[in-house]
Amino acid sequence: MKKFLWPAALLALVSLAAYAQTPSRPPIIGVSHLSVYASNAEAADHYYVHDIGLKKGPDPENPSGMRYYVNAIQFVEVLSLPPNSGNSRLDHIGYTTTDADALRGYLAAHNYTVPASVEKGSDGSRWFDVKDPEGNKVQFLQPSPHPISMAGADPVGHHIIHVGMRVKSRETESAFYRDLLGFRAYWFGGMKPDHTDWVSQQVPDGHDWLEYMLEGGSGDISQRQYGVLNHLSIGVVNMEKAVTTLDAGNRLDNQHTPMQIGKDGKWQFNLFDPDQTRLELMEFTPVKQPCCSPFTAENPSPAE
Repeated sequence: MKKFLWPAALLALVSLAAYAQTPSRPPIIGVSHLSVYASNAEAADHYYVHDIGLKKGPDPENPSGMRYYVNAIQFVEVLSLPPNSGNSRLDHIGYTTTDADALRGYLAAHNYTVPASVEKGSDGSRWFDVKDPEGNKVQFLQPSPHPISMAGADPVGHHIIHVGMRVKSRETESAFYRDLLGFRAYWFGGMKPDHTDWVSQQVPDGHDWLEYMLEGGSGDISQRQYGVLNHLSIGVVNMEKAVTTLDAGNRLDNQHTPMQIGKDGKWQFNLFDPDQTRLELMEFTPVKQPCCSPFTAENPSPAE
């Protein structure tokens, strides 16, 4: 009998050894940034600094770009619009990790295509880019050990709580974000109860979330449509107070829509930058029951 058990035992040992050599995933703790293109740098600067109140700073990754900080580690990156860029103004979405090198190794160990090494910024940050299954560029950023000072800034909110992007296939994207990276279900809903338009999943080790903006068309869409789908959201405690503050400071000289309660039961208010990228102000907690599905994870909080 023993001569038949030895091969099975050896196979088990080999499997255990291979498992032990597979690196664990380091934490992905939140949304880092949204990187967008601007056709008019001066107009974008006025919007992000004057209207939204963000802190302007140099871009440690790209000397020709600019960063606009919501807090010491979350920001909007604005890049010059390249020639023949099409209608989308999104370059990439970034997520914050505690160890960029280890995360690159984790993806490589799971046979995901990664760059040969991480890149290093002038501020000491480390990052790498990959493509998700639908070809969207995704960046994982380990922030600088020396966070920027927010002195002099007056942001309308202090935390990017979610980002959204156009997604054609929920299942295709979830193989990467949920199955491989460990993003967790948060909420889903739609304009009609029997149809899903939005699927939200929180980062594995925090409460920020990625929202699939389901739009399954095979062709291009308008710049305005892209701007609605590819967006960021800043959390506010009280929407009426936030909008009143903007209005009193003459900070609503931009495209925006009225306050409303979204299908998820949270107050929201949408503004658009000069290139139509949407910035959604959103209260942290719902004021009414959401449609379509309950929340399956904790909401982000102002203290985060």
